Amino acid sequence: MANMKEKLFTEFHAPTTQEWLDKIEVDLKGADFQKRLVWRTNEGFSVQPFYRREDLKDLKAINSLPGEFPFIRGNKKDNNLWYVRQDIVVEDAKAANAKALDILNKGVNSIGFKVSGKDVSKTFIATLLDGILPQHVELNFKTCQRHCVELAQMLVEYFKEKNYPLTELQGSINFDPISKILCKGKDVSAVLEFAKPLVEALAELPGYKCINVNTVALNNAGAYIYQELGYALAWGSEYLHLLTEAGVEATEAAKRIKFNMGVSDNYFMEIAKFRAARMLWAQIVKQYEPKCDCACQMHVCASTSEYNQTLFDSYVNLLRSQTEAMSAAIANVDSIIVTPFDQPYETPTEFAERIARNQQLLLKEEAHFDKLVDVAGGSYTIEHLTDAIAQEGWKLFLAVENAGGFLAECLNGNIQNAVNASNDKRHSDAAKRKEFILGTNQFPNFTEKSEGKTTLTCKCKCGEGHENGELPALNKQRLASEFESLRLSTEKATKQPIAFMLTIGNLAMRQARAQFSCNFLAAAGYKVMDNLGFKTVEEGVDAALEAKADIVVICSSDDEYTEYAVPAFKYLNSRAMFVVAGAPACADDLKAAGIDNFIHVRVNQLETLKEYNAKLGL
Repeated sequence: MANMKEKLFTEFHAPTTQEWLDKIEVDLKGADFQKRLVWRTNEGFSVQPFYRREDLKDLKAINSLPGEFPFIRGNKKDNNLWYVRQDIVVEDAKAANAKALDILNKGVNSIGFKVSGKDVSKTFIATLLDGILPQHVELNFKTCQRHCVELAQMLVEYFKEKNYPLTELQGSINFDPISKILCKGKDVSAVLEFAKPLVEALAELPGYKCINVNTVALNNAGAYIYQELGYALAWGSEYLHLLTEAGVEATEAAKRIKFNMGVSDNYFMEIAKFRAARMLWAQIVKQYEPKCDCACQMHVCASTSEYNQTLFDSYVNLLRSQTEAMSAAIANVDSIIVTPFDQPYETPTEFAERIARNQQLLLKEEAHFDKLVDVAGGSYTIEHLTDAIAQEGWKLFLAVENAGGFLAECLNGNIQNAVNASNDKRHSDAAKRKEFILGTNQFPNFTEKSEGKTTLTCKCKCGEGHENGELPALNKQRLASEFESLRLSTEKATKQPIAFMLTIGNLAMRQARAQFSCNFLAAAGYKVMDNLGFKTVEEGVDAALEAKADIVVICSSDDEYTEYAVPAFKYLNSRAMFVVAGAPACADDLKAAGIDNFIHVRVNQLETLKEYNAKLGL
């Protein structure tokens, strides 16, 4: 009995942090700890390879409970239920109604209707909602900003006529003029005068949000995570200030605000982002002295990112959106939209929408993500990331506030320019393979063809028009778009370029460099031909010419390039483009001999492939 009362593992020594570091230093065998193991994030802070309880001793928020201020651990206490949402672009009210009823029977319990402003009418709304029971479904509407008040009045009237329990209904109307300033560069700030009338029109629907913060637009424009967080806080604060200044009581104002945020594939950081967002938003609302802490809750609908989706190898988009949905669910958001995998190149098919729904249902019914509240709470790494990203987001929030507020910064173009600069940086990093896009600049599908797929333009029917204005606008060019344009241009050529690997010499080095070169060149849509190895460069060149190669890539070790590269180049005699795989010490000597094409990890892949296309006359 005495032995049964002993604590487990008491015979094991608990190592100190220093002991862990000493062991790591030994295992690194002299390599730099900071360079090898410390993750330097784009968010402005570094992440250590491990954390211990002592690293969290100064974090006060970790002592709060789920459902309690500052809501870092979620708004709910006894479950992690979220709405499975799917949006419908409404072109015909009856058809949209039929689709809504169909998907409500397939696991969806939140509908988003995108309605043209010209269609907003009592008859249209009645047809659209026929047979839908709003007390069991979250209903969300997006229309022209100038028609939002009208839409709200019609919804209240419709729900009353149907005798629905108004206090139980949940939903939203997406009123957010600032979003159009950001996305279209048009100064529509005058429309903000409708904010208070909209809140008043929904007075009998306490469960309806109507003032929206759509940072999903920033996410889809390539914003870094700390930017989306900091700007979300400033954006929400702008609306909260606007409403209270207009005479809306602070508690009512805060309860009407909804955040529609994006979620990228940075798994742990996204979990931390949502946790930090709730905590910081609660602190902001608290300064307005609301009547209850529940007004300090941040309500979030998370949409998986479109920015990192790809046209080629599009089924990889399923993997991206699945991990993104997992981040959002673990972070306890209120609803989730999974972007269909075919979104970049076509109006999503019924199959793609079905898969998107099932991705969430899998998390609920198979993985039981809806059963546990803040499952990430207590994780030393997640708690550290939450605190670190909160600090960076708060710094950005304060900077925007000190500059005059979010609206002023939008009208000055500073928000758009900052996000676009991040987008440019990410495109540059992708071009240099510092940011990997699986299936695009890393491990592309060698044999895939576009089969007529092209980038899809917006057909959202939001009723707001698509003309650009006088202010800077967000650049929503997807991360893979330039590589896709390059590959599509290659496909249009009368002959697909062939890149032949002339493998020779050291077995390990030639295989590694051939594999790298195949992946590098296949990103442009070239046909790549790997080989087991050749005894002489003449044998390799002859085989390449027999294969009608346009590019011959010599793959060997750095030392052996002094022996093989120049003879191979001379024997090829300009009958194909000659490329050296690597950056050997003898590169200057090779250049002096006329060799000027080298591919390795430090070159700009995108620009190099564009240059090769030009040389090939594509």
